[in-house]
Amino acid sequence: MPTDRPLRTERFYYASDSGYNVEVNQQRLRDDILANASFGDLETDEGHGRTLLTGTAADQAARERLVQRLQDAGLTVRVDPVGNIAGRWVPKDADPAAPPVVMGSHLDSVPQGGIFDGPLGVYGALEAVRTIRSADISPACPLEVVSFTEEEGGRFGIGTLGSSVATEKLSVADALALEDDNGYTLKERLSAIGFHGEDKITPSSWDGWLELHIEQGTRLERENLSVGVVDSITGITNCSVEIHGESDHAGSTSMSERSDALVAAAEFVQDVESVATEIAADNPAAVATVGQHDVEPNIRNVVPGSVTMQLDIRGVSEGTMDRLVERIHERLKQIEQHHPVTASLTRFRNDTPSHMSDQYVTTAVEAAETRGIATKQLHSAAMHDSANISTETDAGLLFAPSEDGISHNPREWTDWEDCATATHILAVSAAWLASES
Repeated sequence: MPTDRPLRTERFYYASDSGYNVEVNQQRLRDDILANASFGDLETDEGHGRTLLTGTAADQAARERLVQRLQDAGLTVRVDPVGNIAGRWVPKDADPAAPPVVMGSHLDSVPQGGIFDGPLGVYGALEAVRTIRSADISPACPLEVVSFTEEEGGRFGIGTLGSSVATEKLSVADALALEDDNGYTLKERLSAIGFHGEDKITPSSWDGWLELHIEQGTRLERENLSVGVVDSITGITNCSVEIHGESDHAGSTSMSERSDALVAAAEFVQDVESVATEIAADNPAAVATVGQHDVEPNIRNVVPGSVTMQLDIRGVSEGTMDRLVERIHERLKQIEQHHPVTASLTRFRNDTPSHMSDQYVTTAVEAAETRGIATKQLHSAAMHDSANISTETDAGLLFAPSEDGISHNPREWTDWEDCATATHILAVSAAWLASES
């Protein structure tokens, strides 16, 4: 467990040229993240792992601790029907009816995940509010901290579930009716742990949103940077591909007589890589993966008769994503011409790329520049709640570096100093934006 890595400093202190002082307590942030890591923690040979799925005892404990920490910091807490949690602070000189500046992320994890993915954004947001409260700052609007339910989709199968409901992309009724592998509904599990609330959390009423997250890549680490400012979030298209040949005896069917669906599928997988590599030469964010394969009958001594594949295609340009699908479909048609098989492609999901607010990107960059902190503007290759929120209000997304780019893994790690530096930029950005409201 890597929690014994030394702190380089306990506090980050900067004198602002905007007339106030901002101080992030690194030790307090570290303690919050490590305390959260104890919920659903795993025995691992290396690193510090956790499995925190929606509606479990670990989830209940993590939620209850967050609520307590929000209340300890003087925030009032509310919970909506799908378990999204919001803590609200109204500064003494602020208009309580003014649209708030909101920060946050999620607490859930993938099975056998790490300790920073999500919690850094939630507890970084809380630390940002505590930092602003303790400084000589008078925001003109309320500040809120939000933790969204089921961002990872680890139990009920829909990623960014909580923010999808908050932005009305998914209805409350449909979300609550979702079932896990054991037949329990989301409503049943949230009710069992006491987090099926009645309050409303509505991003369309916010002045804006800021999320801090680990990068889950190596770009910041390669350039020795503590903060990345995200300007866009990848879109995701999923396609289902079916290739049908004919099952036959592996011994008595000669090679010239075979209609082997798996052989055709193997060529298709290589074609997908070739097309994606070619398009990525001019559009580096473009990627395509054949990540799931179901082979029938999947018996050692039978020629495969059919293969079903699931494709994951991503990019920050909708046109590029469309071109990837078109080119891949063309290659699939060629597969039919070169092999005695039939093939089809169905595009069943199309989440378009999201773009962060120019104002929020500029604010974060300037907040870092005034303190001599170098940043890098970059896209996010992974999906985040910010993608949903960006359709309703101004949104910004900050990255802290990931050691070796590892995430969704017990070896996921972000240095405590980098956590504090990124949280500092989050706090300053929020303070500026809330003071300008």
